[in-house]
Amino acid sequence: MVYESIAAKQDVSVGTVVFTYDVLWRASNVKWASRWDIYLSMDNQVSDKVHWFSIINSLLIVLFLSVMVAMILVRNLHRDIVRYNRTLTDEEKAEDREESGWKLVHADVFRPPASCPMLFCVACGTGVQVLLCTTICIVFAAAGFLSPANRGSLATAVLVLFVMMGAPAGYTAATLYKTFKGRLWQKCTLYTAFAYPGVCFVTFLSFDGMLYSYGSTGAVPLLSLLSLLALWFGVSVPLVFLGAYLGFKREPLSYPVITSNIPREVPAPQPWYLSLGFTTLVGGILPFGACFVELFFILSSMWMDQYYYVFGFTALVFVILIVTCCEITIVLCYFQLCSENYHWWWRAFLTSGSTALYVLLYSCVYFGRLAADEWFTYVLYFGYMILISLGLFALTGACGFFACLWFTKKIYASIKVD
Repeated sequence: MVYESIAAKQDVSVGTVVFTYDVLWRASNVKWASRWDIYLSMDNQVSDKVHWFSIINSLLIVLFLSVMVAMILVRNLHRDIVRYNRTLTDEEKAEDREESGWKLVHADVFRPPASCPMLFCVACGTGVQVLLCTTICIVFAAAGFLSPANRGSLATAVLVLFVMMGAPAGYTAATLYKTFKGRLWQKCTLYTAFAYPGVCFVTFLSFDGMLYSYGSTGAVPLLSLLSLLALWFGVSVPLVFLGAYLGFKREPLSYPVITSNIPREVPAPQPWYLSLGFTTLVGGILPFGACFVELFFILSSMWMDQYYYVFGFTALVFVILIVTCCEITIVLCYFQLCSENYHWWWRAFLTSGSTALYVLLYSCVYFGRLAADEWFTYVLYFGYMILISLGLFALTGACGFFACLWFTKKIYASIKVD
């Protein structure tokens, strides 16, 4: 009853409510450059242990794959090379001994891919562009040049580095396309300059228009969009054409064996575990397993506004990811060649590139943590994650392909070919 009587006597007047506050300045001995250390410190023991668990898990995967590669190279491959190179006796020549294994496809192993050779070159060029951009960006961030306190610095560095790496992309695509004896070099260069960047820009422009229609402060201003177009057409495209010009001026890639005019027929049926679908799905599991723990923290930084500061861990996990992609692709490529299947170009790219598929599936699982209740959130999240997965697909696929190219050139240069 007392509370009711007090409430009845309260008068509410309509007017301006004035709020005041006081500011008390105190001198601090902490330097300005070190004032973010409280947010970026490694005092969180749980987070520290999780990062170290990720590193140990990744190192164990690399150790397992390294042992497999060593067993193949030291035992099986060395035995094959010795058997292929040894001098046959008269009795063996009389018996006309038929050899089996990867030596039989020496005249076809470097035959250009039968399907979509231009697309393959463009994918490899884009992969090299993304790989160099990511590597330089991680190195600069680990060295402390890109502070997480300034959220825009990392995105700006990625954009600028991606644009500047247009020359290696054009050079790689042109070199491969010339090696494949392609004639439409202008078309190949245009695809390299506009395919992946075009998809990214159109998607970003669509999302930005949707943000602007909703009145969101996250919409990018028109001047910033014009700046992106200027970087793309004024810097990236000319660099791609410059790299393509240098690539077409050089000699094609040389191979240790001569390719025959008539393609050899692949024995059928092939073992089920060497089918394209199975090797593609299996090839991405171990690379994904080497980086999925660190991927959780990266996604939390991107979508939940958490600070990500352990770029040293990122650099180490990135190296482990690249090494794992190369090793698993070499192992599966060796098994494929032993089965006398010489169509390894696209398969090498897809085997390691399938890591991006598992990243995309993991992002679907992670989306449940966001508790989204707007359809637009679904569009933004999955749209950007698909773009990121496409870039990762090109990056890991290019690493696997170049590892297999080095591997095949090495083993076929070690045998005697009649």
